[in-house]
Amino acid sequence: MQRITPQNLRTPGPTPIPDDIVEAMTNPMINHRGPEFGEMIHKATEQLKQVFMTKNDLFILTASGTGALEASIVNTLSPGDRVIAATAGAFGDRFVDMVEAYGADVKRMDFEWGGPIDADAIRKALNDDPSVKAVLVTHNETSTGVTHPVEDISKVVKGEFGKLFLVDAVSSLGCIPLPVDAWNCDMVGTASQKGFMIPPGLSFISVSEEAWEAQKTAKMPRFYFDLTMAKRYLETGQTPFTPNLSAMYGLSRALDVLLEEGMENVFGRHATIGQFTRDGAKELGLELLVSDNAYASNTVTAIKVPEGVDQKALLGKMRTEHNVVLAGGQGRMSSDIFRIGHLGAVAKEDITEVMDALKVVLPEVGFKA
Repeated sequence: MQRITPQNLRTPGPTPIPDDIVEAMTNPMINHRGPEFGEMIHKATEQLKQVFMTKNDLFILTASGTGALEASIVNTLSPGDRVIAATAGAFGDRFVDMVEAYGADVKRMDFEWGGPIDADAIRKALNDDPSVKAVLVTHNETSTGVTHPVEDISKVVKGEFGKLFLVDAVSSLGCIPLPVDAWNCDMVGTASQKGFMIPPGLSFISVSEEAWEAQKTAKMPRFYFDLTMAKRYLETGQTPFTPNLSAMYGLSRALDVLLEEGMENVFGRHATIGQFTRDGAKELGLELLVSDNAYASNTVTAIKVPEGVDQKALLGKMRTEHNVVLAGGQGRMSSDIFRIGHLGAVAKEDITEVMDALKVVLPEVGFKA
């Protein structure tokens, strides 16, 4: 099999894996019912709580980020429960689709793609319908490059109305501040292939005391994602089902790296590089999708495809001629934007390489600044 040449992988996930984490994942297999694994999972769980900034229960699942989000739904809700699901992008839409698939009575709230979810609109919806049990939001909308004001939304959902608050933090946690306890989030799910710098295959979810109370009466079907089973097994240093051992080795090393850097420094690095990316795009004469910098994501930047430019040709030339891999849009914006991921193991030099390549390729595909 031909080996793929390393690329400047600037998609918003999967993200590049540092060499020391790759090396850690080559450790030999161990008994996942043995003491070595028990030590590994207990340490990783406690370290993850530091990253989540929570004292709540936390579980490592062998699943994609979608698995963690599904777990948040099926462990707290019953078919017919009234739910508000706010969306402003493709991943917000997926959260809506997921809760609808399990039979919840969903009030879908759509907001403009490229703009933030409005906490005041959610307040009005909750005032209008006291029967709502839970509110679902996406913290960082990968498809548009928007970070939604979860703190403000939580003050409404939890502080004013005391509803369950379920958060998709797949492309934010570990890169953008999301203090789970301080913001009173009940269920928060994220995944390994973003800010945690390891391959896809693991997801992480935190569970508040209120979420556990809801779990006692939740009637949605669950087996693989039954968190009572995960809690029972974790007490013995195990997982209910076979874990991804190689990814666990990588996670152990990645958590050491993150905590050695310090989470405030990690957040600061992402903020600096996010702004550097946005500034670089504007200097090239490109237009950002997100007009209000206050909501611009520090993990992914969405850029409007200029008039007269073939998006596929642009992305193809970047990849084949400059070894820089960017992402197209998703959902109804699939051909209208392209995206630069800048999360996980990323430095300014990586973004400089992207901008230098764009400076060459854009005129070749029809861009007139």
